[in-house]
Amino acid sequence: MLKKLPVGALVPGMYIHELCASWLETPFFKKSFLLEDAMMLAKISKSSIEEAWIDTDKGDDVPSPHACAVDEESLVAVVPPLVIDTPAAPMAYRHVTRVSMAEEVGRATSIVNKSREAVLSMFTEARMGKAIDAQNAMSLVEEIAASIMRNPGALIGLARLKTADDYTYMHSVAVCALMIALASQLKLDDATTRELGLAGLLHDIGKMAVPSTILNKPGKLTDDEFVSVKQHPAAGYAMLLEATGIGPIALDVCLHHHEKMNGSGYPHRLKGDQISLHARMGAVCDVYDAITSNRPYKQGWCPSESLSKMAEWSDGHFDPVVFQAFVRSIGIYPVGTLVRMASGQLGVVVEQQDGKLLLPKVRVFYSVKTMSHITPVLLDLAAANSSDKIVAREEASKWGLTDINRYWLGDDASNT
Repeated sequence: MLKKLPVGALVPGMYIHELCASWLETPFFKKSFLLEDAMMLAKISKSSIEEAWIDTDKGDDVPSPHACAVDEESLVAVVPPLVIDTPAAPMAYRHVTRVSMAEEVGRATSIVNKSREAVLSMFTEARMGKAIDAQNAMSLVEEIAASIMRNPGALIGLARLKTADDYTYMHSVAVCALMIALASQLKLDDATTRELGLAGLLHDIGKMAVPSTILNKPGKLTDDEFVSVKQHPAAGYAMLLEATGIGPIALDVCLHHHEKMNGSGYPHRLKGDQISLHARMGAVCDVYDAITSNRPYKQGWCPSESLSKMAEWSDGHFDPVVFQAFVRSIGIYPVGTLVRMASGQLGVVVEQQDGKLLLPKVRVFYSVKTMSHITPVLLDLAAANSSDKIVAREEASKWGLTDINRYWLGDDASNT
């Protein structure tokens, strides 16, 4: 039975079904957990959380008056009347208000930072043989989805900046975000979008069955090591079968995200229509994040170059309709792409604009003519008075440029 209590009425031994706050405001990454001791209770008390749902079937109930050395009036003063109803329904994504990159990047940063900790903890537990709890994972999916609906470029761009050391964990966060953005582009319903986000978050859980020395190896894998890595979809599928609350979409994507349309993928060499829409989506999102990320054995490609490479592979590798929808979801020039303008300036793509794939917002900061930095200026290429345009994507190394990400992350927002 679920009961809603003020934080002051919580005691160790109760099972927290849900804290009445945003996932980012809670001191724990899990949505549901046993309140084991006073230290955990202190963390909740020090937060801004005022109420929590407890599950009396899984933990202790509110102490009865007869079990306490206080009279009934004192107990009522401490424990206000209980509200026994159901938690609020999940958010409707279509009602989320879109905001600018500048407004969302701060919130997205917080989500990415907490997501890194949450996925690391979840995957570590999986490596130790503990079952995944989908309810806890879905709290993370909801926060990621809300950010994507407000402005997809912020969190997707930030997740791409992962280091080689935390690739395995942040790759899962990135694929979750990409799956949600792609589902939105394909106009899938909210329930399916949530399940696809969960699928993206858990698609590589099977890598916890692969030795870390192989996962983090800086050089080329041996044939035996590659065979070990190729077993991760089946291993992950087996893990998710043992988990609670995992639906068929997550199971399918976990097992089949390495299948290819021409039948050359693994583990089952499925071909064409044998591969579900959800697994086809997973294949595109997984590859894009993998090739744009820095790995122990190679530097990631820039976002736009990655899309060009994937377009070359799309015949036989990806579903062309799904791939085209993916490009529309992140843009031909994704956030963070270095571009050269017709005016002879270099800039970084800051933000996409709905329905205008070739007309993003770009912050220019470098003159090709003088080979020097200029005062950063934000250009809205879709504006009626805009006279500039993108003529090519560029490699930062060609111009000796470093740390170009700060131009879209907002360090120069005062120049907008």
